[in-house]
Amino acid sequence: MAGTLSALPVIPLDEAYALTAAYNADSHPEKVLLGAGVYRDENLKPWVLPSVKKVRKSEILHETVVDHEYLPIAGAPGFLKLAQQLIFGPILDDTSRSHAITSVQSISGTGANHLAALFLGHYLRPAHVFISNPTWMNHHVIWELAAPSVVRKTYPYYNPATRSMDLDAFLAELETSAVANDVVILHACAHNPTGFDPTHEQWDKIAEVIRRKGLFPIFDTAYQGFASGDLDEDAWAIRHFYKTLFEEPTTSPSPGMIVCQSFSKNFGLYGERVGALHLALPPGSSLAGAESQFARLIRGEVSTCPRFGCRVVETVLSDPALREIWQADLKTMAARIRAVRQALRSELVKLGTKGDWSHIETQIGMFSYTGLSEAQVKRLNEVHHVYMMASGRISLAGLNEKNVGYVARAIHEVVENAP
Repeated sequence: MAGTLSALPVIPLDEAYALTAAYNADSHPEKVLLGAGVYRDENLKPWVLPSVKKVRKSEILHETVVDHEYLPIAGAPGFLKLAQQLIFGPILDDTSRSHAITSVQSISGTGANHLAALFLGHYLRPAHVFISNPTWMNHHVIWELAAPSVVRKTYPYYNPATRSMDLDAFLAELETSAVANDVVILHACAHNPTGFDPTHEQWDKIAEVIRRKGLFPIFDTAYQGFASGDLDEDAWAIRHFYKTLFEEPTTSPSPGMIVCQSFSKNFGLYGERVGALHLALPPGSSLAGAESQFARLIRGEVSTCPRFGCRVVETVLSDPALREIWQADLKTMAARIRAVRQALRSELVKLGTKGDWSHIETQIGMFSYTGLSEAQVKRLNEVHHVYMMASGRISLAGLNEKNVGYVARAIHEVVENAP
């Protein structure tokens, strides 16, 4: 028995972290890292948002103004109210309707997703959870660990032949395989890793199937405001689903929906782990039981969430002047990503690189699913020192005016010479 733990199999390092480690060990002067999903400025340096800088220089750090006591188990009430308002917006302003929405603080988006899986696995007990193919790799790990009794299935999302979203196959899978109370994980905007988001009309079709079949959607929203530069546009799908599930007449009452919210990307607070989980139930539902169960799960995992990051977010969102600066910060980040998308496509077209590269600009958000094969990616890594995921996904934040030409020439070469 003494040697049992020493004989555990070694699990390979997560691909994104392994890629960064390989990049850091490389001494090539023109090496480029396109793996990490972290925003960088034009000089490829971490960018502290000007709105966040102002808060850091303010009284928030002064011991005479703030303390370091534990937060309530559910989180900071002021922060949660503002986070909920950011997601649901005008829905909450409509006082003519009742709402059954409760929110708890989480360890960023990963913590919110894990808490959602724990909660639903324990109390909704779905037969299946449907995850897009492809998706953020952590979705599978989270459900495997937090809700092992729930069968993980994938729904088609990306068509490699057309380099576009495959809505028909997506809906067909739900129609054929999903049963009432099954969970469907959706990316609210800036789909990771493909960068392809449904149009408003396509979201309407997805919502109709989910409502009719009595499925439970989880929206993973890590890029509100970062994707398009518009907070309301990036929350459109969530608000549309809420209205579809809870405000339109139906013979199939919805079991509810969850929104997993991260502030890592849109505030640049990657290391502060600021997030929230919002549970919406049909109007008139009691939230007391759910709130008590969330408290129990949080108490057993982390007791309470960190305090500093949510103070930063609460300070910015509650101050009109700071909020205006923050919204300008979002537009700055979204505009830079759009600019490097345009530059990369332009360079590839200029080189006469085989294929249609228009999808690079059609996509949205930090990532692009390039369509490169695994063999081409391997050659990029080994020959050109351009590091990207084996799937061909790139983080556009790793590109700038200085290296985009080099990366385009490297892609051109591997398209010509690798299968």
